[in-house]
Amino acid sequence: MKQVLQNLKTGESLVSEVPSPKLKTGQIKIKTNVSLISAGTEGMLVGFGKSNYIDKARQQPEKVSQVLNKIKTDGLKATVDTVMTRLDEPQPLGYSNVGVVVEVGDGVSGFDVGDRVVSNGRHAEIVVVGHHLCAKIPDNVSDETASFTVLSSIALQGVRLANPSLGESVVVYGLGLIGLLTVQILKANGCRVLGIDVNEERVDLARSFGIEAINVGSGEDPVSSAEVFSNGLGVDAVIITASAKDDSIISSAANMSRKRGRIILVGVVGLKINRSDFYEKELSFQVSCSYGPGRYDPFYEDEGNDYPIAFVRWTEQRNFYAVLALMSSNQLRTSKMVSLRMPLNKAPEAYDRLLGSNIITIVLTYPDQVEFDSQTINLHPAQDIQTQSINPSIGIIGAGNFTKARLLPVLKKSQVFLHTIASAQGVTSSSGGSKYGFKYNTNDLDAVWDRDDINTVFITTRHNLHASFVIKALKSDKNIFVEKPLCLNQSELNVIRELYIEKRKCSGLRLMVGFNRRFAPLVGKMKSKVKSRVKPLSIIYTVNAGYIPIDHWTQNMDIGGGRIIGEACHFIDLMRYLVGCPIVAVSASPMHDSINLQSQSDTMTINLEFGDGSHGSLHYFSNGSKAFPKERVEVFSEGRVLQLDNFSKLNISGDKSIQRFNLFDHLPKFSGQNKGHELGFNAFLDSIRDGSCCPISFDEIDNTMQATFAAVESAKTGKKEIIQQ
Repeated sequence: MKQVLQNLKTGESLVSEVPSPKLKTGQIKIKTNVSLISAGTEGMLVGFGKSNYIDKARQQPEKVSQVLNKIKTDGLKATVDTVMTRLDEPQPLGYSNVGVVVEVGDGVSGFDVGDRVVSNGRHAEIVVVGHHLCAKIPDNVSDETASFTVLSSIALQGVRLANPSLGESVVVYGLGLIGLLTVQILKANGCRVLGIDVNEERVDLARSFGIEAINVGSGEDPVSSAEVFSNGLGVDAVIITASAKDDSIISSAANMSRKRGRIILVGVVGLKINRSDFYEKELSFQVSCSYGPGRYDPFYEDEGNDYPIAFVRWTEQRNFYAVLALMSSNQLRTSKMVSLRMPLNKAPEAYDRLLGSNIITIVLTYPDQVEFDSQTINLHPAQDIQTQSINPSIGIIGAGNFTKARLLPVLKKSQVFLHTIASAQGVTSSSGGSKYGFKYNTNDLDAVWDRDDINTVFITTRHNLHASFVIKALKSDKNIFVEKPLCLNQSELNVIRELYIEKRKCSGLRLMVGFNRRFAPLVGKMKSKVKSRVKPLSIIYTVNAGYIPIDHWTQNMDIGGGRIIGEACHFIDLMRYLVGCPIVAVSASPMHDSINLQSQSDTMTINLEFGDGSHGSLHYFSNGSKAFPKERVEVFSEGRVLQLDNFSKLNISGDKSIQRFNLFDHLPKFSGQNKGHELGFNAFLDSIRDGSCCPISFDEIDNTMQATFAAVESAKTGKKEIIQQ
């Protein structure tokens, strides 16, 4: 199917062929009839994409700070690679879609195949949305009118927060699309409305809806006009729907308001507030969040749980239905706000028209006939499939930033056949597949497991999928490289172990986890220095992990496994590698929060005991500063101390001297740290080519994962955990 995507690096909009989306529980599949391009939000995205890097940085100062901190810890090259990869990621555009239901997922009620519906689906021939982001359209409302529903809900939510009553005077500051919808909703609510804008055409359009409006661009004073409009009392409420960088609008809104007036921000303006303006009048100020309650809440949108109507009267879906009722009764009119109508294949031209013109909206129309089951796309039809004889032949599951920034550039130059790349919806894998020369892009994972001409699979998905995908790959007789962690619990590990041992005996398949740090060049230097030791090692590994919000997916035990299982396994593996001996016991001590009376699962010290008497302490801390280096490894051995900082500097202190090793001494063209990603990938691929053993033995992987699970358990119980060998 065809979908509109945008490249944030260049600002280019394009219509791409991508796999048709797969339906999940709680979702609805829709064949699109029309969709709406808004000059506001989508115009801003296009403008951002077409701006140069300096302007991009100016528009996102908080991102600049993050980049500078990353340069300090990861180095310039790694940071630039990450930023460029993120900018190069295709962004699906659109959020105002009208079409016909073609399939209903499990757990959905109230919708049937054939229903005409509106949703926040993308600009695509087929969309899949959660059923709470969808509403049935009344028969007397046209597709084109209904395509304004989502944007009208944004306006409606702003009005609900202003809570106007019959006869109140309300100013709408900014008469773009949201503003023009807002004035009509207020008028339907029985309010007196004054619209303000700098564009005479939009002021005239607002007047055609039966309200008063002024053009401050021609010199009219907004505060004086509002004073006259309110009979000298001050307006009851101001709803700001404008987009401006300065603070003048928020100041004007305060000055024109009556005492205890309400100011609601729906648009984007400067927010430097004069305290005295708000203090003396006891003004209230609130920012409106999109379509209403439920927006951005996975419990509501993804899991399909509704809010009880007695407690949340107007959810985002109920706002959709309220808007459709206004359209049905002709109280909300939209035809005058359609600037252009264009077919889907001319979407790039449509987006170009948004910039530098007085366009309010563009309606995209879609073809009647669509390929519903195109889940695998041939990216390079002319490519000779006989190149599959190159060994290995690669399939990739997962196409996120790590895959594109780290893995794909290595595979591109490694003389492998890039057969198929797969992602959940097929969009993220589309650009990576095309750029790096994959034969196929798909969202059908069976296209990877069932292909005999794919002998090696890389799994780089979210953590909760690792175990099931590893098991499927093993059953399909594939060599496997899976990003850490291998799995999320002991029972999954037991199943993988049993199956791997069986498959290894029969076919010699390799299973490797992305424990890349053991392949870092300076780690290799450390290993060589302690290889001939006769006494145990003492290791202190300090990880300045940094804060991640508790609602981030990595913190979710069911999805990410928590940060210890999801990331700390990396560091446990490195200590296991340096010692060269199994971990036999683990104890962990989390930091306890005396205020919230709970332990911090991502701030703890983990102590490891090894079979040869060595011991290691992993300090995994989330309460530090990102300006401080992330990782430091200190190894104490037979009169020497080896100190590795961020995989870029290694100091070895002995009785008489200090040896210093810098990464630049070994890789002069490299600017920054090297955590061993490329060397690890290539070691795995080489083992397949030459038939040698897997670079990391399964016994080591098994031991590391058991120790990681033991650390989590010990943190809960406070007891030492013994590792079964």
